[in-house]
Amino acid sequence: MTDTAARVHELNLYRRYFDLVAAGRKTTEVRVKYPRLANLAAGDVIRFRIKNTDETCDVRVQQVTEYPDFEALLDGEGPANVNPTATREEQLANIRNIYPPEKEALGALAIKIELLAP
Repeated sequence: MTDTAARVHELNLYRRYFDLVAAGRKTTEVRVKYPRLANLAAGDVIRFRIKNTDETCDVRVQQVTEYPDFEALLDGEGPANVNPTATREEQLANIRNIYPPEKEALGALAIKIELLAP
């Protein structure tokens, strides 16, 4: 797939996670399986943006894996890939603070990403 054929998805990201992605330290993004992400696939580009700013960074999707919940996702992907600066328990609490139980019930997506050169 060429870069011109890649689909680009724009997603907001909190500063603390954005900085990890931009540094190449966060290699797995966690999202709820919203219908708008159903077509997300390897080769797509995600443009992460810090909400209400012009700061962005682009990543290429390497793989998308679906899990029934966040615990299974962290066990399957490894917490260090999701956030190398927090324990599994801290990450689970942080993710659930962002996504309430009714959102988690939709399913969880582990999106393996590779930072693209600016």
